[in-house]
Amino acid sequence: MICMSTKEQRREKDELNTAAASTTTTTATTSLSNASQVQRDQQHSVNRALDETKNNIRRATDEARKDIPRYTQAANEYQEQTIQTAREIADNFLESQKEIINSLQSAWLPQIDAANRVFVSSWLSPRHLADNYARAVSMTVDNTIAVTRVANNTVFANMEAFKTSIQNARDNVREFSRISVNSARTFEQTSRDTTTRFSY
Repeated sequence: MICMSTKEQRREKDELNTAAASTTTTTATTSLSNASQVQRDQQHSVNRALDETKNNIRRATDEARKDIPRYTQAANEYQEQTIQTAREIADNFLESQKEIINSLQSAWLPQIDAANRVFVSSWLSPRHLADNYARAVSMTVDNTIAVTRVANNTVFANMEAFKTSIQNARDNVREFSRISVNSARTFEQTSRDTTTRFSY
């Protein structure tokens, strides 16, 4: 009987060990299942938050895009106003100079011409001085218009440079995002490999 009881005791012990192992396996499986569910829930929450952020950014950029025609119109109006103002300044200046020259010529020209013929050559004539002055004024007006054109070209060049820098920034952000995603994937894979190695 002693042999029998030892055999029975061993059998009962094996059954208890098997039951304990089964319980441990079930508990481990349940723990892993719960951990996986928590991880999926967290990943879903993160993805949802990022999608909401993406939608908010799209909405904001759409709103900004709606303002582009208004900004374009403002830039056009600014340019038209600048050109019109330069033209009016030049016209007013030329008209005033024309009036001044005509007044001086009509009043003093005959007397000065007569006196100059007696004492001085014709290059000091008021008529020649008026012509030279008119040419100088014309050059000043031409230079003012050219400077306005250069200023407008500078504004457009800076707008093009800004546009290029925005495009470069967009491309750089895409590249940094790609690098970050690749780094995260590499880290994830390394973590999985490490976990797999140490779990055996």
